[in-house]
Amino acid sequence: MAMTKKIFGAFSMEVFNPNPFSRALHLSRCVQQTKFPTTRKKILQLRKGVRAPAVALNVNEPVKAVAEKLVALNVTALVTLRNGEMGNAEQIMPLLFDAFKPTQRFTVLQLVSTEIDPRTMEPKMSKEATLDWSKKKPTIGAERNTYKVEFIVDSDFGVPGAITVSNKYRREFFLESITIEGVVQFVCNSWIQAEMVNAKKRIFFSNKAYLPCETPIGLKELRDEELRELRGDGKGQRIPSDRIYDYDVYNDLGDPENEIEYERPTLGGEKNPHPRRCRTGRPPSNKDMNMESRSPSFMPIYVPRDEALEKGKSDAFNLGKLKGILRNIIPSLTVTDSNVFKGFSDLDSLYNERTLLGMKSPDGMHMKHSLPKMIHKLQESVEEIFKFDPPKIMSRDTSCWLRDDQFSRQALAGINPLSIERIKEFPPVSKLDRPIYGPQESALKEEHIKGHLDGMSVQQAIEENKLFILDYHDMYLPFLNQINSLEDRKAYATRTIFFLTPMDTLKPIAIELSLPPVDPNSPSSQVLTPPTDATTNWLWQLGKAHVCSNDSGVHQLVHHWLRTHACMEPFIIAAHRQLSAMHPIYKFLDPHMRYTLKINALARETLINAGGIIETDFTPGKFCMQISCAAYRDWWRFDLEGLPADLIRRGVAIPDPTQAHGIRLLIEDYPYAADGLLIWSAIQKLAQSYVNYYYQDASAVCSDTELQAWYDESVNVGHADLRHASWWPKLSSPDDLISMLTTIIWLASAQHAALNFGQYPYGGHVPTRPPLMRQLIPKENDPGYMSFFKDPQGYFLSSLPSWSQITKYMAVIDIISSHSPDEEYLGVRKDLSTWSGDPKILEAFYYFSMEIKSIENEIEKRNSDISLRNRCGVGISPYELLIPSSGPGVTCRGVPNSITV
Repeated sequence: MAMTKKIFGAFSMEVFNPNPFSRALHLSRCVQQTKFPTTRKKILQLRKGVRAPAVALNVNEPVKAVAEKLVALNVTALVTLRNGEMGNAEQIMPLLFDAFKPTQRFTVLQLVSTEIDPRTMEPKMSKEATLDWSKKKPTIGAERNTYKVEFIVDSDFGVPGAITVSNKYRREFFLESITIEGVVQFVCNSWIQAEMVNAKKRIFFSNKAYLPCETPIGLKELRDEELRELRGDGKGQRIPSDRIYDYDVYNDLGDPENEIEYERPTLGGEKNPHPRRCRTGRPPSNKDMNMESRSPSFMPIYVPRDEALEKGKSDAFNLGKLKGILRNIIPSLTVTDSNVFKGFSDLDSLYNERTLLGMKSPDGMHMKHSLPKMIHKLQESVEEIFKFDPPKIMSRDTSCWLRDDQFSRQALAGINPLSIERIKEFPPVSKLDRPIYGPQESALKEEHIKGHLDGMSVQQAIEENKLFILDYHDMYLPFLNQINSLEDRKAYATRTIFFLTPMDTLKPIAIELSLPPVDPNSPSSQVLTPPTDATTNWLWQLGKAHVCSNDSGVHQLVHHWLRTHACMEPFIIAAHRQLSAMHPIYKFLDPHMRYTLKINALARETLINAGGIIETDFTPGKFCMQISCAAYRDWWRFDLEGLPADLIRRGVAIPDPTQAHGIRLLIEDYPYAADGLLIWSAIQKLAQSYVNYYYQDASAVCSDTELQAWYDESVNVGHADLRHASWWPKLSSPDDLISMLTTIIWLASAQHAALNFGQYPYGGHVPTRPPLMRQLIPKENDPGYMSFFKDPQGYFLSSLPSWSQITKYMAVIDIISSHSPDEEYLGVRKDLSTWSGDPKILEAFYYFSMEIKSIENEIEKRNSDISLRNRCGVGISPYELLIPSSGPGVTCRGVPNSITV
């Protein structure tokens, strides 16, 4: 070990010198002045404890000829494998079998220096070392297994900068980390492919971040080689063990080979512009050479191997799917006609009625005491498996869905707070082509709303920023004829007008329902206003249900799927293809890319595919993804995806440099925006500290070849259909980069959380927020009007989705609203050792974590403020979707670092 310390004495001397390879000297000087987390102090103590002997190399001095002969040294490494990914008997048995075979297999590892050998001009390499399973048998049930490996290096080896790993076993395994002499760490978190699939040698770089121009000479070729492997050659079909990242259009959603009804257009191109997805390389369909053949149901869609869900996540997902399947058994067991609700009690029977167990029986005794304990336990178990927990929206007031204030509050503090806009002109005007879609003028008139403006004129209300709108007219009208021709689908193009009250709450004052015009003399729109009697009350309830149905579709297809899942995927693919794992921006973004490619692949299998859950459960049916494409073509802009820019675009905020975030909300009690701005600001500060540390000026950004290639490919390949748009931001300065990174992290973390994890808590009671409607609102001369007149409740219930549709929908949104046990939340990073030699970066992450905790406390405080009526009041659930932390399950809170579901 004494000789070994000479090498790593040289290493410690290098990291304590202010040279391009390390800034640890600054760290050692600042440690007494700055309070660091405990883990950081441990790193400091470790590095300070390794001192260079007199004969150690100093990288600041030129290499001198040494007469003495080089000495071979032993260097110890600890290799950690995660058994959570390979801990069952099926996976471990091949390793045990290999361990006992006479001809043993093993894993080959080799250290690579940051220096080159002046004689060969190649990187200095250690002797090949082996990780032999026979020396330590894998422990079934253990979370991790650690193995010791001995490397042999020359005494002038220098600093280890990379390590290569080659698996000679027949089974892949999950490599978590490799630590050299307790000093140099390689965080791998990757699958190592098996020999049987012709696995290539894997390259892992040490935790230190390098800009391309700072890459140590011994690592330059390896850096390029790794990126070339990740890009592939664009040819061939992908196999599960591949690590290739590439782009393709969405041409694998349809399945016309099995049924012509499942034929769908390709998404991504002039007719249906769409962001690109990860390429699978499957052969084209026999019926359509432009369409990829669908994977068999037993074969998952390809994503690069390292993007797979880890065991904890996968287990939670599978358990959720199993519960969903069991819950769909209810209709077949309990009703003879699954399409009919006979009363609201039928809907209530879907939920886990735990409170009924405490009700009194007719003889005055509590039912749960009168039943045998075994029956009581059995009843609880059946309810837990087959029934749903009551959603959050019902937890405080089961009749809240009938109230107008609850309907309005959803636009500010519900699952879709991204559609509300300020009215700048009245009546609103359509932007659709008049010859195709009819008059652009709205049917809304001043007389419809002037009685609901607290004595203001319409113009005065506009000038005082009191009128707001949910405008789904132009989004739906081009598709209405197609939608309404589908079985059990009926929809309008809707506009809903709200008035801002003195209490900062919204009040709905008019709903416009439009259909495509049949002829110029036939009115295609009707306007509903707040009810004045029983009949108009039921018509008003039906009108609100149609608005909520449209809102559900826009939320799911545009704000959720398009703006987070689909539009982020090209940036992630480009990051893997163009940014080395040792690039500081890759390291910064890495936690915010976790699981997203796999989640999107799962969506293509069962959610957005032809006949999938989205088409089945939402109003637009088979036209769902075309609505998403139209929004991408006509409305999406990356430069307006940041929170402040989006709020200004919708007119709900105005620029104001006197405010903390540079904007002023026109609805002060707007929970999503108010809480979101706190998180946006924290992300922006972190990005600013990080970027300014690595890029001192504009030239550093412009000359970073990997960074420029990442952004160029994200735009021109990943978003090819919009690549010529003039609004794409430039990447020519540190401020440009700060803005882009803030936007990407915001979308992947807080924006997605606000749109996803409240789907069951806010939408699990279908009358509150139906995902589709099956009947139009009857008019007096319609054949169905008398049916409505005689039984308005029955008509309302028959307009909702069928029982089987509702249970399927509820099961799905329950799964996707749930956090897995392995979730990594905003403000928490597991890779801080990457920056152990960079005190400013560690300090920036530390303060970011503290600020996120402070934000959580501030949101809790706001939710207890009775003056904030949109988040605190009788029967009102607090707005918690942007509270950063959460436990597992459906909690209606928690902001993961990335799009994980």
